[in-house]
Amino acid sequence: MSVPTTTPAQAPGAYADVNGIRLYYEIHGTGRPVVLLHGGLGSLVMFGANLETLAKRYKVVAVDLQGHGRTADIDRPISLELMAEDIAALIKHLGLDRPDVVGYSLGGGVAFFTAVRHPDLVRRLVMVSTNIRRSAIYPEMLAQQEQVTEAAAEAMKQMPLYQLYASLAPRPEDWGRLIGKIGRSMAKDFDYSREFAGLQVPTLIVAADADMFPPSHAVEMFGLLGGGKRDGGWDGSGHPVSSLAIIPGTTHYSIFDAPPLIPTILSFLDQPER
Repeated sequence: MSVPTTTPAQAPGAYADVNGIRLYYEIHGTGRPVVLLHGGLGSLVMFGANLETLAKRYKVVAVDLQGHGRTADIDRPISLELMAEDIAALIKHLGLDRPDVVGYSLGGGVAFFTAVRHPDLVRRLVMVSTNIRRSAIYPEMLAQQEQVTEAAAEAMKQMPLYQLYASLAPRPEDWGRLIGKIGRSMAKDFDYSREFAGLQVPTLIVAADADMFPPSHAVEMFGLLGGGKRDGGWDGSGHPVSSLAIIPGTTHYSIFDAPPLIPTILSFLDQPER
């Protein structure tokens, strides 16, 4: 897995004191706003050139989530719901007019709950490599996730993601604490099917063709939003407001900076309102 990095001196960002956390964010480009959220143990810089490609068309507000990148951890669990409240507060703080919210993996879950809890704040939602049932994850991946504990933090310093973390974190010594929180979060069973089916904003589901869950789960998610029920018609009138994309030749660990990702997202964000 390639993890693009930057140095603190290059950062064009700022901090927002919102919802009890000092949240780091960067703004790239101009136009309609898009909030961009990274995956677990990552940072906004992991999107690499894809961030700048998106910023050629949109005003991208890229965020480092709780305990990640340049945002220091605080005394609370790593929780999709709590981090979604951070993002909702940031949207209000920056005065963004119904931004599109795009999230990868952990960030996709945060984006999801932002849209579920604050549909008035979100125009469109994009979830990349994000599952809505823990049981959808391949058993061997669940077994790996169960090994993510604070006791494993030292060994996990061999991962490229640690090098990224150590180069950006305000307190690099918090690595073990972050690993423990991430591990406890992943160990919890969940099924968000009901909440997902109740989404009130148009949603794009994006998955790798070799993701940590089978493509059938992405199809299941699409079905919960009315997809795959009938022919779309010559004029497209039978297509639901939400969409599904499977990116070929990618995995959970390469899709976030894969070149086809941004054109796929743009084709959805650029669709006219229905």
